[in-house]
Amino acid sequence: MAQVIWTKLALSDLDNIHDFIAKESPYYAQKTIEDLLARVEILESYPESGRQVPEFIRKDIRELIEGNYRLFYKIGKNAIYIIRAHHAARNIRGRRKRTSL
Repeated sequence: MAQVIWTKLALSDLDNIHDFIAKESPYYAQKTIEDLLARVEILESYPESGRQVPEFIRKDIRELIEGNYRLFYKIGKNAIYIIRAHHAARNIRGRRKRTSL
């Protein structure tokens, strides 16, 4: 079984998600966070269960989808690191737009 470790950035993402949703509904804010945490539990037994992130060309960076959120994680030698919890509608690379050649 792999150990799942949440990075500070990912925990901050969870706080921000909770705070945003809680403005309208504290109940759904808590439920959303619980759903995200529960989704990640599968990684303890099946670390490669998520898909490779299409925006990156790295086999060690993967993602799980839960509702409208993408949970990015890195497969390490001894642990799984949750690196971001990101709303699917947002650009993961920031404000820069990806261009094709």
